[in-house]
Amino acid sequence: MKFTNELKNEVRDALSSYRDNYGGTNRAAESLSGVSSATISQILNSKYTNISDDMFTRIAMQIGFNFDRWQIHEGTAYREINFAMSDAQLYKNATWVVGDAGCGKTTAAIEYRRSHKHVFYILCSEDMRRGDFVREIARQVGAPTDSTNLRDILEYAIQMIQFLNSPLLIFDEADKLTDSVFTYFISLYNRLENRAGIIFLSTSHIKRRMESGLRYNKKGYQEVDSRIGRKFFDVDATTQNDIYAICQANDLTSEAEIKKVIADASMAKFDLRRVKRKIHACKRAVENRKKEAKDGE
Repeated sequence: MKFTNELKNEVRDALSSYRDNYGGTNRAAESLSGVSSATISQILNSKYTNISDDMFTRIAMQIGFNFDRWQIHEGTAYREINFAMSDAQLYKNATWVVGDAGCGKTTAAIEYRRSHKHVFYILCSEDMRRGDFVREIARQVGAPTDSTNLRDILEYAIQMIQFLNSPLLIFDEADKLTDSVFTYFISLYNRLENRAGIIFLSTSHIKRRMESGLRYNKKGYQEVDSRIGRKFFDVDATTQNDIYAICQANDLTSEAEIKKVIADASMAKFDLRRVKRKIHACKRAVENRKKEAKDGE
């Protein structure tokens, strides 16, 4: 991707906000993969000469920079997820948010991280081992990850979190973690209780998994269930009104085209990823028709 000076300045401003979240350049650099504190300083000082477009792309992707200028609509699910994160950060509690795939959980989390201080986002996956999980937490909070002792890495990360004012840890797709990693949540909660908020995001799969774990008395499940208040925070489904507002926010104003988006979304359980693609497709179709009409004049 080719970066103009204007685009570089936008990434610089986003990086400045990201750096502020960590309270310093060194910790921000620790949280980014393959990015040095010197590189961050150069960009923040608008010294772009020795910074490649690939480096700008690497940084932009990791800090959640919005390349496609997609306008986020604060619909029903977005507001509820935002409330859960705000509540967890303010009152330092643990909440497990459950919503359908494509309802905007990840978008809301990344936007919340972008607009609030001391918020750390960890994307979980089913192939994460204990070492991967601990190092990812440490990396996201800006703690060193070069030790071979996992206990030391986790201890350092927890200490850094404890000294922050109202920190929030967001674990996205947390239900994908294996049981051996899943139980790390207990240690995290015990050390951070009343000192940090913890938010878990996932689909309803976690409910079946939790029920099974409790039924068969699997290790750690009783403790995790207790720490989230033995209750999940269910997000309301996306509505047609939400889809309509998203279209309007992203400059798709033709009623006929909006109806196409809503009809398509209704067949895909109102998945916002599908909505985004359909809106782009409809906008391209409108632009092509305008071009053809102009060429025909």
